[in-house]
Amino acid sequence: MSDRFTTRVLDLATGRSETVIDLTRHCERFLSETAAGRDGLLNVFVPHATAGVAVIETGAGSDHDLLAALRTLLPADDRWQHRHGSPGHGRDHVLPAFVPPHATLPVLGGRLQLGTWQSVCLVDTNKDNPDRQVRLSFLG
Repeated sequence: MSDRFTTRVLDLATGRSETVIDLTRHCERFLSETAAGRDGLLNVFVPHATAGVAVIETGAGSDHDLLAALRTLLPADDRWQHRHGSPGHGRDHVLPAFVPPHATLPVLGGRLQLGTWQSVCLVDTNKDNPDRQVRLSFLG
């Protein structure tokens, strides 16, 4: 690959409960190694049918609020047509329609351009799959 495009895969263990994992430091570390002061775009992609990427505030309760809102919007019950896995697992397959599996973010001078309280997060409601991958790609 050219130095204009660089990609890396993160392997993450999300555990057996719904979770929001802050990826911001992973993104910043990746950019410090690959962007070399350049402008471009960082794409964060989760190659899973039951997880998403959100840009939200973390640490002040918003991550827990997001999971609570998803539980209200997408209850883990037997209403879903997709029924393999644990009870209510079908809702995990609907999650990416609300929390997409990707985010594309600006990079200026090799640094991720987020707002003061913004973090890049993996959102995973699937209790059946504790192992996730996240692909970080920089196009400069």
